[in-house]
Amino acid sequence: MSTKALLEDGPEELAGTVVPIVPPGQELKIPHRGGYEHYKVTTRHEEIEQEKVTVYRWWERTETAE
Repeated sequence: MSTKALLEDGPEELAGTVVPIVPPGQELKIPHRGGYEHYKVTTRHEEIEQEKVTVYRWWERTETAE
């Protein structure tokens, strides 16, 4: 299983970036601009720099409590 994720959709500055995933297959919660962007794993994979990575699709944003 891939140890990296390709982020799909969500904020423009995160879309298309590759990030590490630990543990694989779980939801990703990325800190971003005072909140979190949430990504869910898909069944799709992309070839990035000769490595097969799992595509994670954006599904919601949550704000950080102060």
